[in-house]
Amino acid sequence: MGHTVLLQKLATFQKYGARIQFLIGDFTAKIGDPTGKSETRKILTDEQIKENAVSYHEQVFKILDKNLTDTVFNSEWIEPLGAAGMLALTTQYNVARMLERDDFEKRYKSGVSISVSEFLYPLLQGYDSVFLKSDVEIGGTDQKFNLLMGRHLQRAYEVGKEQAVLMMPILEGLDGVQKMSKSLNNYIGVTDAANDMFGKILSISDDLMWRYFELLSDKSLEEIATLKANVESGNLHPKKVKEELSIEITTRFHSLDEAHAAKAEFDKVHSKNALPTDMPNFEIQGPIWIAKALQECQLETSTSQARRDIKQGAVKIDQIKVEDEQLQLEAGSYVLQVGKRKFALVKVK
Repeated sequence: MGHTVLLQKLATFQKYGARIQFLIGDFTAKIGDPTGKSETRKILTDEQIKENAVSYHEQVFKILDKNLTDTVFNSEWIEPLGAAGMLALTTQYNVARMLERDDFEKRYKSGVSISVSEFLYPLLQGYDSVFLKSDVEIGGTDQKFNLLMGRHLQRAYEVGKEQAVLMMPILEGLDGVQKMSKSLNNYIGVTDAANDMFGKILSISDDLMWRYFELLSDKSLEEIATLKANVESGNLHPKKVKEELSIEITTRFHSLDEAHAAKAEFDKVHSKNALPTDMPNFEIQGPIWIAKALQECQLETSTSQARRDIKQGAVKIDQIKVEDEQLQLEAGSYVLQVGKRKFALVKVK
């Protein structure tokens, strides 16, 4: 969902007649964007880049109008640059200016390696704007250096225009602290099932809810302000407003019927303490340690995390809290649960 903040802004441009150039950096992906990184990124293979491109395509047109979008790949104009063109590009910026960039400056001062290829990344991203002759480039607030590079290079290459730069805030993840990220497991995926999407949005804090309204909802800032005032005055319960947000976003990526079905399922499981209608099914060999069973059923990322959750009282078997972290599951069928949203039906053979 963090990526959709930018996509929704692009969709607004389309609504008023703009044509969007949705750029997939298949060439620059081989370097990796150093923004915010404390070390050199691992280089992606061609196969990984192709897989990612297919995934992006499947997801972006849930928001963008395909008829007003041109999908472009920057290998188309960067590969023909060749060695001479690449060298010419590097003369357009100096090392001292590169080291003014916050993440580069921190790494340089702390003695952490910076590869020369990482200096090339913002230059190549800027060259995208030269080739595409873009009028506006949109990115997150963490992309300011790279976005302004596009303006600088359009001027240097005498394109005849300097793009406007529009930066959108970074969406915090479910924890409300760090930015939404798959690697931090604090994310909502646009391909998540309707039940998962609805439940994750409802799980955010009441304070974070307003941030999600501002960056993800189609409601105007005036409508959001009215909702907030009604919550603060006690006329509206925060949970009701959060349900409204959950239904809106789930409808966008699924349908209104699926959003209402997800709400009914959530109420059934959480308000009435019933079990979900659908759960993933697993068969495993027993007897098996409870922590290992939770890991094999994909409810936990590791046995150590499973043990921590058991100690915190977050694990249940057949809706009864597990207190023995050394418990062995004998042959039989069990409903395993971690927290309020993760369930699995397991048959121990």
